[in-house]
Amino acid sequence: MTDLTSLTLAEARDALKKKEITSVELTGTYLKEMEAASPLNAYVTVTAEKAMEMARASDAKLQKGEGGPLEGVPLGIKDLFCTKDVQTTACSHILEGFVPPYESTVTANLWRDGAVMLGKLNNDEFAMGSSNETSHYGAVVNPWRRQGSDAKLVPGGSSGGSSAAVAARLCAAATATDTGGSIRQPAAFTGTVGLKPTYGRCSRWGIVAFASSLDQAGPIARDVRDAAIMLGSMAGHDPKDTTSVDRVVPDYEAALAGGVKGLSVGIPKEYRVDGMPKEIDDLWTRGIEWLKAAGATVKEVSLPHTKYALPTYYIVAPAECSSNLARYDGVRYGLRVEGRDVTEMYENTRAAGFGAEVKRRILMGTYVLSAGYYDAYYLKAQKLRTLIARDFTEAFSEVDVLLTPTAPSAAFAIGEKTDDPLSMYLNDVFTVTVNLAGLPGISVPAGLSGEGLPLGLQLIGRTFDEETLLRAARAIEEAADFTAAPGAWWRA
Repeated sequence: MTDLTSLTLAEARDALKKKEITSVELTGTYLKEMEAASPLNAYVTVTAEKAMEMARASDAKLQKGEGGPLEGVPLGIKDLFCTKDVQTTACSHILEGFVPPYESTVTANLWRDGAVMLGKLNNDEFAMGSSNETSHYGAVVNPWRRQGSDAKLVPGGSSGGSSAAVAARLCAAATATDTGGSIRQPAAFTGTVGLKPTYGRCSRWGIVAFASSLDQAGPIARDVRDAAIMLGSMAGHDPKDTTSVDRVVPDYEAALAGGVKGLSVGIPKEYRVDGMPKEIDDLWTRGIEWLKAAGATVKEVSLPHTKYALPTYYIVAPAECSSNLARYDGVRYGLRVEGRDVTEMYENTRAAGFGAEVKRRILMGTYVLSAGYYDAYYLKAQKLRTLIARDFTEAFSEVDVLLTPTAPSAAFAIGEKTDDPLSMYLNDVFTVTVNLAGLPGISVPAGLSGEGLPLGLQLIGRTFDEETLLRAARAIEEAADFTAAPGAWWRA
């Protein structure tokens, strides 16, 4: 094998176990690729020494015929996951220099299973954004380009570093988080697979919080099998997280063999939004035909409160962010900008430490939680959230999974929407409902736009039924046969 980074996670895992390659070779190759791909700005911290140390330890285990399910496989970690003794900033100036003395549960699970950490991946500041342009460390660049254009495109957000790194072969797979679509939308923009598990399936302990009732960790990977393998290691009950659910973690990889014959697939009529590009609608239609051809039945369903999902999300999420981000005050950790007294120190620190989008959401959240507005906005949004979740419950009494587009467009250019927050927020129109209802969702690359950019299809499943979701995703993947890849223009 010559091009080690072309191996999927499953292929790399198997080759390592058969001793056809070593983790040191694989990890070293990835580190060289990461250095060459610095123009993409996917990594904010590279942990080369730690990676090689972990790789050597994995090789020693593999030589003895030992090791975990991910032994020796190099991964990228979103900078929202706390990593012991490695800087974790949530890509915000206010946390610059913060080195956690503890490990997030999800990453601890990955290291327990033998994975190797290549470094920390760029993301929107505190995961607030749909394009990875709000990071204190600068925008991530999508490895894909429009045909005939050199314009730099966004990789989606907030997990843009994760999606760009997986698409550009800068890691075997990556951790990510999804609050309103931040795994699925960047996956759609980069031709990768993004899996958002059921709320409570993966522990949130040690992940920097944005909106606690919506945040969920999950993987971004090259294909559905790799996503299933990653979820198997990331998931699990955690007594340190009161929202973590105590359920056995199934063998997600084994579930892929089930196929979709006999499954019922729902098509939500409310997702046919005004102004949807024809190529998105056409892709959706092809997805329906693929599932039918694979043996599934298809029927239209109604999710009548869908039209309220975006306004509901943009009340609930900023409200929770306003509360969660109150802890960043310059007193205990991270940035401190001194003032004449403690109040001015708070003001100076938060003014200098937070970026524009984070400030916007804190202000929105503080407003909807304030006296006189709580009932009019926040309480009403929570009632609507209950109705949105009930819509899904009723739909899943008739069907097994739902099929929708992932995003309303292909990737757009950096800077194209930064002055129009509303247009940016509309990128989440197909994904936020899943977070509001706590459901699992997955984006699978299913075709190319007229400009040669990836487009994704989204599948939504019942709570804790990731196995069925993955089976349906595998059927879409096999039918789409998506083999396109970005040209390595950054090497020029």
